[in-house]
Order: sequence, then structure tokens, then C-alpha cells
Amino acid sequence: MAIYMISYDLNEPGQNYDDLIQRIQGLGAWAHALKSAWFVETSMPAKEIFDYLYEAVDETDDLLITELKGLWWGKLDREVLDWLKQRLP
Repeated sequence: MAIYMISYDLNEPGQNYDDLIQRIQGLGAWAHALKSAWFVETSMPAKEIFDYLYEAVDETDDLLITELKGLWWGKLDREVLDWLKQRLP
């Protein structure tokens, strides 16, 4: 299993992005880190995650899938930090 950070900018005002959120949450264990950033633990490779999520965004939106490895540091909600510490000590 790998840990990914999924981040996005949703540039179409008034659009419903519930499908995107449901797809992210369906990938595996997840933590909602920031307004438009999630951590996900999944066995899917980054390209497959991108292709799957890209179906739920508009053409003008931005989407980035980054695999996390090694060192990290941050100030986030305690629950999110605990989630990360369990998976990336």
C-alpha cells in the first residue's frame, strides 16, 4: 500500500463535486488534510488514481496525485497528523 496526497483546485463555480469526494473516500483509508487536499492509503498506482478522479472534475480544474515517502512535517488537525504518523512514522 502507498500513501498519496491528492490535491486539487476546482475552478468551475457552482459545480457539484460530491462525486469527486466520494471517489476519493472510496480509494481506501483517507484523511481530509486541507480544504482541497486529502491523504489516501491505497494499492492503486498514481496514474490509475488520476484517471479515476479525473472523470469527476471539469476540464478547467487542476488535479495532482503525489506519492508520499520518507520525511514529512506539518501543522494540521491532530486527527490528520495521527493518521499520517500511523502510516508514515
